[in-house]
Amino acid sequence: MKENELKSEIRRLLKKKNAVMLAHNYQRDEIQEIADICGDSLGLTQAAAKLDAEIIVFCGVHFMAESSAILDPDKKILLPNEEAGCPMADMISAEKLAQRKKEEPDLTVVWYVNSPAAVKAESDICCTSANAGNVVNSLNGHGRILMVPDKNLAKHTAKFTDREIVPWEGFCPTHHRFIQMEDVLQCKKEHPEAKFMAHPECTPDILGQADHICSTSGMYKYAKECDSQEVIVGTESGILYRLKKENPGKSFFLPSPNVICPNMKVTTLEDVLEALIHEKHQITVPDEVRVKAKRALDRMLEVPREN
Repeated sequence: MKENELKSEIRRLLKKKNAVMLAHNYQRDEIQEIADICGDSLGLTQAAAKLDAEIIVFCGVHFMAESSAILDPDKKILLPNEEAGCPMADMISAEKLAQRKKEEPDLTVVWYVNSPAAVKAESDICCTSANAGNVVNSLNGHGRILMVPDKNLAKHTAKFTDREIVPWEGFCPTHHRFIQMEDVLQCKKEHPEAKFMAHPECTPDILGQADHICSTSGMYKYAKECDSQEVIVGTESGILYRLKKENPGKSFFLPSPNVICPNMKVTTLEDVLEALIHEKHQITVPDEVRVKAKRALDRMLEVPREN
């Protein structure tokens, strides 16, 4: 089946089955093009919960579909490709976190949304890359803050609080390994008038080079508002689709052609079609995990979000 035929058939089935298609900002261009909503993981999850749909086709990775199942257990949540995991989320487990809490009971656990559901259930409150500082500063009367699982986000957050931040030793391989200083400096040399925006999952030395540090949703905003016609983008390549679409007069550059998350790119139009036809790869979260995780998520939703 040709690409246009795949797209048409997907849209037909979405309508027929009262389903919506969500796509993360790092998904393939053709996936984002036909999705009902594109956005970051938490934004998509919150949007899905408000939709009058029976089926959510979540084009992202596993923890994102789990988050949707936590907030919206009455809908059928489908992950088109079972191989769409997250290496950062795999760097922590509920068992390891429970052991750490046992060893250091004074820790308050802030979990980054990029975590498995079972880890969310073992934590006190959630955060995103957009509101981590506000979340930490909202924890009055709490002791040391253990931020899991991304050490780079934890180190960045520590700059905006006087609380003691203890980082878990996890990281995003795409941001941590494939956005390197030599590439950033070379890109800046080639585009001296460009602004450099970077995601807080990047290493501290890279963030030190940035004109603006923000989440993916913040990048869309900054790209529109900044006065430069050239922007260097310190995050996964999938974000370029919407950046270029929303800012036709501006040019965007990646520090390296290798800033690609294979897990985000594993989902294809064929996967989406198969998932819809057979309603397969449903993601569910056991109630004993879901209720605890939702409690931590609800606490975060009470904290103002920044980009």
